Amino acid sequence: MSEASVAAKPAGATGSATTYDAVVIGAGVAGLYQVYRLREMGMSVLGIEAGSGVGGTWYWNRYPGARFDSEAEIYQYWFDEAMFKNWQPTERFPAQPETERWLNYVADRTDLRKYYSFDTRVTAAHYDEAGQQWRVETDRGDTVTARFLICCTGMLSAPLSNIFEGQDSFKGQIFHTARWPKERVEFVGKRVGVVGTGATGIQVIQTIAPQVGHMKVFLRTPQYIIPMRNPKYTPADWAQQGKRFSEIRDRVQGTFSGFEYDFDNGVWADLTPAQRTEVLERLWADGSLALWLSSFAEMFFDEKVNDVVSEFVREKMRARIKDPDLCAKLIPTSYGFGTHRVPLESNYLEVFHQPNVEIVDVKASPIVRIVPEGVMTADGTVHELDILVLATGFNAGSGALTRIDIRGRDGRSLKEEWGQEIRTAMGLQVHGYPNLFTTGAPLAPSAALCNMTTCLQQQVGWISDCIRDMREKGLKVIEASRESQDQWVAHHDEIANKTLVVKTDSWYMGSNVSGKPRRLLSYIGGVGTYRQKCADVAASGYSGFKFA
Repeated sequence: MSEASVAAKPAGATGSATTYDAVVIGAGVAGLYQVYRLREMGMSVLGIEAGSGVGGTWYWNRYPGARFDSEAEIYQYWFDEAMFKNWQPTERFPAQPETERWLNYVADRTDLRKYYSFDTRVTAAHYDEAGQQWRVETDRGDTVTARFLICCTGMLSAPLSNIFEGQDSFKGQIFHTARWPKERVEFVGKRVGVVGTGATGIQVIQTIAPQVGHMKVFLRTPQYIIPMRNPKYTPADWAQQGKRFSEIRDRVQGTFSGFEYDFDNGVWADLTPAQRTEVLERLWADGSLALWLSSFAEMFFDEKVNDVVSEFVREKMRARIKDPDLCAKLIPTSYGFGTHRVPLESNYLEVFHQPNVEIVDVKASPIVRIVPEGVMTADGTVHELDILVLATGFNAGSGALTRIDIRGRDGRSLKEEWGQEIRTAMGLQVHGYPNLFTTGAPLAPSAALCNMTTCLQQQVGWISDCIRDMREKGLKVIEASRESQDQWVAHHDEIANKTLVVKTDSWYMGSNVSGKPRRLLSYIGGVGTYRQKCADVAASGYSGFKFA
């Protein structure tokens, strides 16, 4: 199909049936880059996006206080140096509106919108073995076919929004953070409840607490935190970052987490207690995720090391909270630092000193239902509210794919298979689903433990190079073998089971979703290691993948 005919197709034209070389689901960081790479290869591509614009995570998550915790200079694309230099971040950790503008800037510069059907959600994708192509259906009645289906659906894009009995009965306003309205929500003087104190809940709470009349924070699991240091960036600051473009690009691709920092502070056992403390103090003062992702790797494996680091953070929190009762509620003791997602915050702890902020301990008395007046807990108390904010998280990694009816060879269902056990081949393919590629899927670093632009670009690059090689060799079908998938799952589990992370309950392990198979969603062997393993597979002629 020619470029002109692709561009001319009306977005979301009802009842249309068109064939493409590839369909890409998603217009976030991965989806935009995937469409760019395939178009660069001369392929006909249709991007499908549920939102009305580009941005992915940064389109949907527009809740108060939303901002990323990757530094602006590393949360970037690396295929266009001029594009990097011509953008001007205003601060180290930009807020959601600026990040959404940045992704629109990327889409405009690369002229990608014309390849997208917006306000369109993929409902089903079935593989046609005879035709060696995917049949993709949408909620607008469209049916398109494509040789390749590439799911850039995001690792945190399937919100857990309808989780309490009686939500529809609530007479006030109810919002999930991942589906926040574009219109302004008025909090001044209102009785507001927030359910959830993960990274998102913390951002919401610290942002709206000064505005509300009264806030009830429904707290189950307290979080270790790191204070964010977020200086403003001047044009001169960004010009200096521009000079480092190649240095930064090369650095992030080989570190453990895809950030610019890494575990290069020496071996824990070789240092004195004073030297270890110096490292921890320096990284704490940096005001980034460096304490978590670049202090001491032993923290993830050795309980004694983890205990020391955890107590270091607890002491920092105690110094700010002071009140013994608040310390008992807000400082974690049941799990170690770094085994859950670590949030950055700005005066979050101080919020609980405000007279208009109250903690409701839902571990002691869980939420049983939502009633018209507010939230009812197990002790029979009805917490009356005007606004209820659900920062209740996501069906991470797998949920964005299982909510689509994806069926592979012999009609097998991805939802059914992953309902029993979540398995992938390097997070790039799933055995039994030919020509289906995934980014941000389980068992790759991009599922959780990575600066997302680093990992998503690497996966898109691998997928694009693989498709290019297939086209050059006249090959039409690729599928991960069962043996290679089994080997990857075994390797993934072997590394994961050596860590303390698997001994905890969090969304990293799928523990936040009832009935979800338990497995660490993210590959924890390191971004640089994963990148090399992917490169080795490609260099070997894609050993472990079968072609036709």
